[in-house]
Amino acid sequence: MIRSRPLLLLLATTLLAPAACARDGDAAATASTAAAAATATAEPEVVKTLRGQGVEFMGTFQTPVGLTGYAGVAGQRPLAVYVSQDGQYAIVGTLVNAQGEDASAAKLKELVSGPMGTKMWQRVESSHWVADGKADAPRIVYAFSDPNCPYCNRFWEAARPWVDAGKVQIRHILVGVIREDSANKAAAILGAASPGQALLQNERGFASGGIKGLPQVPAAVEAKLRDNELAMMELGFQGTPGIVFKDADGSVQTRSGLPQGNDLDAVLGPR
Repeated sequence: MIRSRPLLLLLATTLLAPAACARDGDAAATASTAAAAATATAEPEVVKTLRGQGVEFMGTFQTPVGLTGYAGVAGQRPLAVYVSQDGQYAIVGTLVNAQGEDASAAKLKELVSGPMGTKMWQRVESSHWVADGKADAPRIVYAFSDPNCPYCNRFWEAARPWVDAGKVQIRHILVGVIREDSANKAAAILGAASPGQALLQNERGFASGGIKGLPQVPAAVEAKLRDNELAMMELGFQGTPGIVFKDADGSVQTRSGLPQGNDLDAVLGPR
């Protein structure tokens, strides 16, 4: 599950004109376009406005207070939007009941966080990663890593008790974004006969400069690095390490940067 902080805004609306194209003579495309146009027309004006501002809506739900709930996502953040009956106003944020519970949490998980997490997990699974740890480890953690990143190295060091005990396998999704030779070092690891050993060499020797980069990045490896960097941007990470894991409930969570204190246990699980 991807967690979000409450945000309360009162939004007024402006009218947006929908636009769509279809191939001439393509009945299926025309029907699909017509259905999409009908759906757009039926949407409240405030929802259309929010779509125009970049919010993606993934479903609706009923509330006990007469407002229609819209489950949305802005960037990588789930968003609950409560729309007035006339469709002209919306409250964006958290609906709390008398017990102080988030009344929208379950619906956001069902309609937004769950599908988003599945998509995110599939994206990192299909990336170009190097395994650190046993293949049968019960917990898998993905980490976007740059060979020159000191915080990535500190995460690698901090994870040793879990990895060495066979409890966690960390899959390093290598990128080359920090220094000029980062891509060359990442290529040396990805292109090695044993990428796992090359990764180990870089991490163990990090203080003295790490692995020696290739003079030139082969085209095939460059394509892998570009795909990894694209995945990193798609998932909203601005730097390394960018961590993706499943918690005890099986919900996908992320961390940007080195986990601190007890949060390391949340990422890697019980010691």
